[in-house]
Amino acid sequence: MSEEKTPEFPDFNFPEGELLLINKPYRWTSFDVVNKIRGALKPAKLKVGHAGTLDPLATGLLLVCTGKLTKQIDTFQAEEKEYTGTMILGATTPSYDLETTVDQEFPLDGITDSEIYDAVKPFTGEIVQYPPAHSAVKVNGERLYMKARRGEETELRPRYVTVSVFQITRIALPEIDFRVVCSKGTYIRSLVSDFGKALNNGAYLAELKRTRSGNFLLENSFEVMDLVKHLRAQREAAPQPAAEN
Repeated sequence: MSEEKTPEFPDFNFPEGELLLINKPYRWTSFDVVNKIRGALKPAKLKVGHAGTLDPLATGLLLVCTGKLTKQIDTFQAEEKEYTGTMILGATTPSYDLETTVDQEFPLDGITDSEIYDAVKPFTGEIVQYPPAHSAVKVNGERLYMKARRGEETELRPRYVTVSVFQITRIALPEIDFRVVCSKGTYIRSLVSDFGKALNNGAYLAELKRTRSGNFLLENSFEVMDLVKHLRAQREAAPQPAAEN
């Protein structure tokens, strides 16, 4: 039985600024990750923020900035992103993913592999997207998913994004695996939903992982709880100020 490898951590300088590569766990929000790291740094009152939200049901690379480096969050957030994922063809959900249950089903008879490969072509280059109703986009100061959960309809505004790569990597219907390289602000859930419509069918996102953000790779990331345990151990080992008489 092989021993579990202990991750190696550098000597961090959080006030000056650190860029932490974190593998966001499934069902964690991006803010959960930030709050967990911020809590491990207490009592130090440091700025901590992330560069590019990941949905709770997505996993993968989340960039977390501390200290003075939080001023560069917008720069990191603007970088190109890469994702891998799995969609389910033949059904739709209101949220375009597994957050909500299937509301429509479609037959898959007659859909060929070549049609699936060809269907990605209109979705490369600059494309127009509408954000999912169940998203964190704010309308009149409130996030869309709050309105959607109340059953309220909201007029969605289109956005222009760039998809430089949309590659089908496996077909095992109803599952289709894919790889996407895209610009900031691209909704992979919307891309999957629109892809299903292009086949005169339906599709929703079943799994998503961010593998790259700019030049930063998921394979070089820390597991969030490994990092938190390391920071807590450092804090506990730090010399305590002498008590006053």
